[in-house]
Amino acid sequence: MPQNEPGHTTSSTSLPTPALDKLESRIRERACHVGVYGLGYVGLPLALRFAQMGIKVTGFDIDQKKVAMLNAGLSYIERITPEQIRSAQSAGMVATHDFAKTTDVDIQIVCVPTPLDSHHQPDLSYVTDTVDNILPYFREGQILSLESTTWPGTTEELLEPRLKAKAFIPGVNCALVYSPEREDPGNAHYQTADIPKVIGGTTSRCLDLGIALYSLAIKTMVPVSTPKVAEMTKLLENIHRAVNIGLVNEMKIVADKMGINIHEVIQAAATKPFGFVPYTPGPGLGGHCIPIDPFYLTWKAKEYGINTRFIELAGEINHYMPHWVVQKVADALNDHGKAVKGSRILVLGLAYKKNIDDTRESPAVEIMSLLQDKGAIVEYSDPHVPTFPQKRDYHFDLQSVELTPEAITSYDCIVLATDHDGFDKDVLAQRAHLLVDTRGCLSGANVINA
Repeated sequence: MPQNEPGHTTSSTSLPTPALDKLESRIRERACHVGVYGLGYVGLPLALRFAQMGIKVTGFDIDQKKVAMLNAGLSYIERITPEQIRSAQSAGMVATHDFAKTTDVDIQIVCVPTPLDSHHQPDLSYVTDTVDNILPYFREGQILSLESTTWPGTTEELLEPRLKAKAFIPGVNCALVYSPEREDPGNAHYQTADIPKVIGGTTSRCLDLGIALYSLAIKTMVPVSTPKVAEMTKLLENIHRAVNIGLVNEMKIVADKMGINIHEVIQAAATKPFGFVPYTPGPGLGGHCIPIDPFYLTWKAKEYGINTRFIELAGEINHYMPHWVVQKVADALNDHGKAVKGSRILVLGLAYKKNIDDTRESPAVEIMSLLQDKGAIVEYSDPHVPTFPQKRDYHFDLQSVELTPEAITSYDCIVLATDHDGFDKDVLAQRAHLLVDTRGCLSGANVINA
């Protein structure tokens, strides 16, 4: 365990730490009380996992509708069943929007969003507001753990000073750690318990306590020397994907111009048993992490006088992909003697990837907006998203269209943005006048690859 590597603070471990000794005993005895702040796609599965392991959990969220649904034994995330919620309740899990209950818990795990603002700058207001709401009720012998993706240095530069201003010294009378979330919605092979947990503490004592805590719920721990290393690890994981997806998206554009099927190329390249990892092109990046995280690093890197040109170029390519799709739609309609303006267009799949209900940063939404701006009459169909969700930048008063054969035939163009298994691709190929396929999974004379 790299507790004494260069850059790791160890001086506080020589001081008496009765509050932390008591906390450690409560964790070892499985008598600790965990608080999870932010009950979304990351926080709720984590809270359920702790409850499943017999740990008392209180979930905090400012959305009172979420709190009410959870306390009624209901779920607002498709992959989490009401039975799982009720099972957690029987183990003692409750939800609240009252930050005063912070004093009752031993651990505060912050799992709130870290979006970009309108200028594509990091917006840490959810993190700082949550911590500022916690601090009036914070007490000695508690652990504050940040899981939200952020730039390297956040834990030590933003959170530690806030604690110290209230006389809470990490490693002495409290603990402060960073442990990035690694949730992958829709991945049936890796659940919360199975995904190795990276963690860094501001002191070696903090790290030990963080490991003891998360070991109650997670099978494999990956300790690193500092929170900065853990923060950078999360960014590298997602930037790795963003850059490779940017590469394959650019290859798709080149291949399209040359009349080559990029998906056939990828399948052939993937037969090489070494040195190649297949990535799949699409209509753009989606989800909370991959479209956002590169900007957190590029923003922080500028503080050190570094321009992350490679990362930013990949971001430009991925950001362009919805525009590429819309141009392909326009070209396809034009070839059929129609303009985008006034055409009825159905977008298939609102979620950012197949078989889930998560629409965060979904390129399908951007495609809908761009088509509407060009005068198209736009609707969508998604069996996982029955009603268009509230979003900061997009407003559609729409319900998911039932994908009947008659409905398919009624549209001038159908755009497959997300290839849910629930879509009958044979019926689509038979009944659609024009299909624009962004995922490379359809074939037929009426199919245009985009």
